[in-house]
Amino acid sequence: MLLSKLLRGAGSNFSDIEVSGVTCNSKEVKEGYAFVCISGIGADGHDFAEDAVGRGAAVVIAERDLGLDNQVIVKSTRKVFASMCAAWFGFPAKKLRLIGVTGTNGKTSVTYMLKAILEKAGFKVGLIGTIHNLIGDTPVETKNTTPGAYELNSLFSRMVDAGCQWCVMEVSSHALDQYRVYDIPFAAAAFTNLTQDHLDYHKTMENYLAAKKKLFGMCDIAVINADDPYSAELMRGLDCKAVTYSNGNSATYSAHSVRYKPDSVEYEMLWGGKLDHIKISIGGDFTVYNSLLAASVALEVGIDIATVKAALAQMQGVKGRAESVPTGRDFSVIIDYAHTPDGLKNILQTFAKCEKNRLVLVFGCGGDRDKTKRPIMGSIAVHSADYVIVTSDNPRTEDPRAIIDDILEGTKNCGTPVKVIENRVEAIKYAVKTARPGDIIVLAGKGHETYQILKDKTIHLDEREVINEALNEIKGE
Repeated sequence: MLLSKLLRGAGSNFSDIEVSGVTCNSKEVKEGYAFVCISGIGADGHDFAEDAVGRGAAVVIAERDLGLDNQVIVKSTRKVFASMCAAWFGFPAKKLRLIGVTGTNGKTSVTYMLKAILEKAGFKVGLIGTIHNLIGDTPVETKNTTPGAYELNSLFSRMVDAGCQWCVMEVSSHALDQYRVYDIPFAAAAFTNLTQDHLDYHKTMENYLAAKKKLFGMCDIAVINADDPYSAELMRGLDCKAVTYSNGNSATYSAHSVRYKPDSVEYEMLWGGKLDHIKISIGGDFTVYNSLLAASVALEVGIDIATVKAALAQMQGVKGRAESVPTGRDFSVIIDYAHTPDGLKNILQTFAKCEKNRLVLVFGCGGDRDKTKRPIMGSIAVHSADYVIVTSDNPRTEDPRAIIDDILEGTKNCGTPVKVIENRVEAIKYAVKTARPGDIIVLAGKGHETYQILKDKTIHLDEREVINEALNEIKGE
């Protein structure tokens, strides 16, 4: 492809040449490639420009003069790279209708609900998110909640080739801040909530919010959680159509007469002066918000209410989101991805409402991530559960015990029993083996993940397998 078609006026004073590929990773450069220098958290692509040229790069796109003969200087290489990737794949996002879902918690569940609704309406749908990417029903492995610009446009292209008409995707604050979705048109953008997370990256909640808000400058319709304290700021200054949803309060779409059960919720959705009965076989207050948001978005993009209701009624839940693991015994085990203060509070409050003996929690906090949330989550744990086991959760380069000590700072001066078992496998087995009749055990933090990230390696850890091992060991005793 000609360089001029990739840059589309982003640079000047360059020789128009044929380019054989586009990358921002110097190790991927081949003869005739365009190499884009991007400044990242751990490295600056400008430092690898000469290496890229040595590997055969035909042109280097940079933000400053590198003294190279084949360089093009632009204002923002991140934005230019995203645009170049879109051009390289023939602007596939414009051949799909896109729905973006952003927020701290609930993104995965909402995207799966929307996919189910759109498929019920007869469309072929792609999905991009935390658990995996889907082209129709075909899974594609994922590394990030929102892929980098090249992988993202490649996925869009594959979806178009496979006949997808819609794509529903989680849009992370990192992706928005790093312009991975720059210049992509969204038919609708949805906001779940904003609570403390990723402050190791964003530093302040204001920065975190500002990153999220970028999505709503890229859409035709914004659907905002009116009950979230940040909703007013999100809606301020929007040029697109904006609607709201709420659990019990005044909004464009609102839930009333909510009835909670351990494995389902039902409510009346008030919208356009009408009431419609919604039932979904997933428990929890968060399910009201998630399903209400999915319904609101679907209705806004033209799906009829009968289809919305039928699709939600058939939903069976998402792996690692309030997932009940069969035990064949007189206690329950729940796996959930809750890894933020708000997420942990929500999942514990959901099962605190259920008939039970004890609510037992097994959880930890990730290493190399926001340290300030650790004591907050410790406090939530001891004030919401009856028994708490603190363990490891992807410690990465940090000392697992140091992370646990940070959590324990928030557990002081509370009568709830707290036990520390650093090894997560042993912590889960202990919880299962000491379970009492009627207990509900919540394993929080890992969710769909089947691994544990340590300092020097990543090991296999599927909590479902650990639960079954513990149950088998009980039988053998």
